[in-house]
Amino acid sequence: MPRGVRRRRIVGATVVSNALVGGAAAVAPAELRTAPDEREEAVQVIPVLELPEPRTEGETSFEEALLRRTAVRDFRPDALTLGQLGQLLWAAQGEIGGGRNAPSAGALYPLEIYVAHEDGVYHYRPQGHEVAAISGGDIREPLAEAALDQRAFHTAPSVMLIAGVEERTAAKYGSRAEQYVLIEVGHAGQNVLVQAAVIGVGAVPTGAFRDDEVAELFDLPDDTEPLYLIPIGLPA
Repeated sequence: MPRGVRRRRIVGATVVSNALVGGAAAVAPAELRTAPDEREEAVQVIPVLELPEPRTEGETSFEEALLRRTAVRDFRPDALTLGQLGQLLWAAQGEIGGGRNAPSAGALYPLEIYVAHEDGVYHYRPQGHEVAAISGGDIREPLAEAALDQRAFHTAPSVMLIAGVEERTAAKYGSRAEQYVLIEVGHAGQNVLVQAAVIGVGAVPTGAFRDDEVAELFDLPDDTEPLYLIPIGLPA
């Protein structure tokens, strides 16, 4: 699904601030480091923040989690804690048992997860369970406009983007790749929604948005398509 338009790369001197972690204490030096942005041909150094170890045990049954799942469109302004955000990202694409939490055709993992926050845009890296700062601007208002001014985007403190790189799957499955990637994004999205319900976070899945505008705002690579937007935050 190529767009045929190359977008400008934005790599700024972004600093991960306390706003990302819901006002928690400043990140310890051991947790914050710099790493090359793997999407760039030339080496770019960007801040990388390690997320807390994801919780893998709980008292909520699967049936109860399904019953709790609901669409939340009104949010409190409070930012999610780093633990809450990390748990949602892990549910979407976290590594487990040599694979990922969402099943993937051929274990090719075409999905990429991003989060828009008042501090900027962050990219989830499953291999280290960490986020890398992509840009430092607050894109939430123009993102709300690109999402057709749905009210959830005007109140959510963060918005998760699930994007897909179809070429990864097409290398093995050819013309079936588009279907497989869309199936996979459904798996990942449901994981996020059920996990959100378990930890008391509100979320609503959204497919209505202008693709090119969302891709530009998140500064996606040319081979990466926005597939799903999920506003997340504490329910109002």
